[in-house]
Amino acid sequence: MATIAVIGTFDSKGEEHKFIAEKIRQRGQQTLLIDVGTGAPASIVPDITREQVAAAAGLDLAPLLARKDRGECVTAMGNAAAILLARLAAENAIQGVISLGGGGGTALATTAMRALPLGLPKLMVSALAAGNTAAYLGTKDIVMMPSIADVAGLNRLSRTLFSQAAGAICGMVECEVNVGESRPLIVASMFGNTTACVTKAKEVLEQAGYEVLIFAATGAGGRIMESLIESGMVTAVLDLTTTELADEAVGGIMGAGPHRLEAAATANIPVVIAPGCIDMINFGEPDTIPHKFANRKFYRHNPQITLMRTSADECSKIGEIMAEKINLWTAPSALMFPRLGLSALGSPGQEFNDPIADDALFTALSSHVKIPVQSYDLEINDPQFAVACAEKLLELIALSKS
Repeated sequence: MATIAVIGTFDSKGEEHKFIAEKIRQRGQQTLLIDVGTGAPASIVPDITREQVAAAAGLDLAPLLARKDRGECVTAMGNAAAILLARLAAENAIQGVISLGGGGGTALATTAMRALPLGLPKLMVSALAAGNTAAYLGTKDIVMMPSIADVAGLNRLSRTLFSQAAGAICGMVECEVNVGESRPLIVASMFGNTTACVTKAKEVLEQAGYEVLIFAATGAGGRIMESLIESGMVTAVLDLTTTELADEAVGGIMGAGPHRLEAAATANIPVVIAPGCIDMINFGEPDTIPHKFANRKFYRHNPQITLMRTSADECSKIGEIMAEKINLWTAPSALMFPRLGLSALGSPGQEFNDPIADDALFTALSSHVKIPVQSYDLEINDPQFAVACAEKLLELIALSKS
């Protein structure tokens, strides 16, 4: 029997959370009702009161409530609930969590859910689930289920959806997961234009006894990969697609934030890195591209994505940024540079082939990084380059163990 945390603002949405808790118990699971409301008294009896939630973070609730600042209350209680849920999960006191909410409730509950480890079931029934949920999910595996109408009472629609949500969280905690054999984990970055390279390198690493987990270098993918590296679960990094740095530097739509490449320094693990797809910036449909780029070289990747070739000046700037981050690493690492093309589009004869811009990137990197640099007269998707990257990573892993 599992225990599922039912967390919510029981001042305004107590009956809704009580309903979903009853449905969970009908399926044979236990519930732990946690109140994070900061308005009127709770309308149902919680197992953990709002005062106890606040106390988990050393928060004095009385002066916070007296100020009657809803935004401040949501932020403070979200942070306190995060500490509480993380502690409960570490103690194996909860095996899943569910919440219902509108704007404030969603922000509060997902703040708490983001403190939980990957794999622990997390379900947020929200009026915001149909919009941009990136800020609520962060880098965690939170499932967002649309409430359709606002979470405001029990009716024919909400009873149906809340019952299904209860079934969903129960199914998640009841699911038996066989993760297979336990092999050391390597994470890798990939994009459509580096797929051949990463796929071949993955084969080599798997034959050597490693499990390779690939992340799409689309912004969110890079952030999640960094989070996993920082968690301590990863043995080494094959970061062959660093295009997110280009988007972050130039203003594309797939930047991974200012901390991309930094987790390896914290984790102190070997890295093989390459400037894969740094020859391109990602934008949306053509009419969304900033006017200042009007005279640049573009490639329509699909109806939603337009790629722009990076210039020599941009490549030089990106190389310096990349080198600054690489120089934080202390574990054995290496930079691999494919001189004949940084992507499928950058190979000789392709739309983004620009040796001058690529050379500017190579010069910036090779003159600033403190790790070994190996250049190859190959394009990035050449099988020889992929094998060289994989074999170099295996060499560095062995060196780190010696």
